[in-house]
Amino acid sequence: MLSDAIPLVIDLPNAPDWRRLGEHLPVEWVEAALLANDKASIRSRRLPAQQVVWLVIALALYRHKSVKEIVDSLDLALPEVAERCITSSATTQARQRVGADPLKWLFQQSAQQWIAHDQAQYLFKGLHLLTMDGTTLRLADSAANRAHFGAQNYPNDKVASYPQTRGVTLMMAETQLIRDARFGRYDIAEMTHAHRLLESVPDDSLTVFDRGFWSAQLLCNLVSRGKNRHFLIPAKSNTKWTLVEGTDEDAVVEMAVSAQARKNDPSLPLKWRVRAVKTPDDGSGKTRYLLTSLMDRKAFKTDDLISCYQRRWRIETSYRELKQTMMGAALTLRSMTVDGTEQEIWGAMIAYNLIRIEIAKAALEAKCAPTSISFTLALMTIQTELIMIGPATAQGRLPATLKRLRERLVLDLKAQRPGRKFDRVVKAVAQRYPEKRLVKKA
Repeated sequence: MLSDAIPLVIDLPNAPDWRRLGEHLPVEWVEAALLANDKASIRSRRLPAQQVVWLVIALALYRHKSVKEIVDSLDLALPEVAERCITSSATTQARQRVGADPLKWLFQQSAQQWIAHDQAQYLFKGLHLLTMDGTTLRLADSAANRAHFGAQNYPNDKVASYPQTRGVTLMMAETQLIRDARFGRYDIAEMTHAHRLLESVPDDSLTVFDRGFWSAQLLCNLVSRGKNRHFLIPAKSNTKWTLVEGTDEDAVVEMAVSAQARKNDPSLPLKWRVRAVKTPDDGSGKTRYLLTSLMDRKAFKTDDLISCYQRRWRIETSYRELKQTMMGAALTLRSMTVDGTEQEIWGAMIAYNLIRIEIAKAALEAKCAPTSISFTLALMTIQTELIMIGPATAQGRLPATLKRLRERLVLDLKAQRPGRKFDRVVKAVAQRYPEKRLVKKA
């Protein structure tokens, strides 16, 4: 409306007040992240450290735009008397001064705060429902990234065209907010990252794993190193156990802990007991079981556990949103340096969580499930709103803007879909051109 546009034009010459964006990410958190890592700006700069943090987050929200376009569109650079345009090299130097540590700190602190907002609304029988899984990200092809992160190797001494990083995330199953994450070299196994993430699993929780994380050491430590922490994981086809009590449909079973696992962790017992729940026949003729540490059959029925495991797929959806929806047509991250790549990864995680917390807030107001709101619609809406908010510095406009944003998110709730005819599986991505593979150097 013209009445909405006039205040924007009037306020354009004013400096942006980023405190208006602070409903979810207060400027105090940004300053605390910089101070905790000794990265706060001392000199007066056009791109001080606080603005650089927002720039890195915006890089993930606007992957289709250049860095200079983002700075100009969001009016991130502070005004200067000479009114000179900020250069690309200045943004690069500003990012290098800040580094990756403040973004990592900000991601971890903001994730804890955002999850605590509405966690009581999304409990599963009094437990926090989480899921853990691994993924990889394609990085910009530079000598520094390739030397530090490595890449996938193929037969006949071939190596992937792009360097890659491997990581594991811990996600809240209902809101799909990422609680914590670990990323590193491609040759670091997902199980290594999973062990490091155990400290981030909250008490009174149920964590759902894929069968690739089957490990007595991982699962026993998850249960023993916290209060009322439980797991749910499908059994492998070669898993052997002894029936202790119950039936073939729902039983308590006992398994031996391997000598190798006890060598790695002497605190592990010789044997451990879990509950084995048989899943419905999927038409393959194979008998499948879910194993869990939840022993109470009355409180946690078979159908409840099967339903929880089906929600594990949402973490796969979150990876698609991170790697495809937010990346758009781009194949890789932007940064050519190791520190810049790590900084960009944590910025992308914050940006993803910003979208997810806004979806969760909109869902509560609309009294629907967060999965009923399209992530793509939310991303496009937030992209548009931020472009509008950037130059609009009138005080008090943010609450009305966020209210309008949430109203737009729930206008087009996802229609109810019919039941699936086939199981969900990970399919190979169709390639338009043949894949280029490099010869591995001796």
